[in-house]
Amino acid sequence: MTTISVVIPAYNDAEMLRRCLRALSEQIREADEVIVVDNASTDDTAAVARAAGATLLSEPVQGIWPAASRGYDAARGDIIARLDADSIPPADWTMHLEAEFTADPGTAVITGPGDFYDGSAIAVFLGKYLYIGGYFWSMSIWLDHSPIFGSNFAMRREVWEQARGTVHRDMRAVHDDLDLSFALQPGDVVLYDPTLRVGISGRPFSSWRGFGRRLHWAYLTLRMHWPQDSPWRRRQARKALVENGDDATAWS
Repeated sequence: MTTISVVIPAYNDAEMLRRCLRALSEQIREADEVIVVDNASTDDTAAVARAAGATLLSEPVQGIWPAASRGYDAARGDIIARLDADSIPPADWTMHLEAEFTADPGTAVITGPGDFYDGSAIAVFLGKYLYIGGYFWSMSIWLDHSPIFGSNFAMRREVWEQARGTVHRDMRAVHDDLDLSFALQPGDVVLYDPTLRVGISGRPFSSWRGFGRRLHWAYLTLRMHWPQDSPWRRRQARKALVENGDDATAWS
């Protein structure tokens, strides 16, 4: 049987984490392991994780990537899934993941979008169309496969084992979703499933500063991967796979 670990990095997000963990406790297919990585919080984040029965880890180095990678390292499941503390997965989220991975053993990563459940009209517009929509559209062109969306994705354990030594996991100002997307192997199949959805908060896009910070992270990550991961080099790598008789659906 496939086992699923869910990793949640968290920093001073006690109340939203409480809702996320409640939603995980109501899953039709219960997660085999839920890991909360407390990123040096000063609120009740750790107490909320303990009260919910989650495995609590501590990562003193501030940043999403240091916290998330700490959780991925500790995860014991065949599938390592990821949510943010403000994510609210529907009751069939883990069941959906298990069904997708079981149906296609060649799928390495599954990712989907998010639906905003709060925030102003401007924040929702910025987040939905300019950030999330623009991210999936532009990075799919660059990467030659769908990018990973960190608030809603899952990967096979071996994907992380291959990537953990090449990602910039100790850096704070890095777009962790994009950095991990670049670290995938040329033959890894990434499935974008528009029906795999979770609720997400619009807080990061409530100000131009928050929106700009995320764009800056993306810019820095792209710069770190230039020119070795330029679009034409990635397409050359895929072409070589196909010419060598490997699966043409790689990087789909």
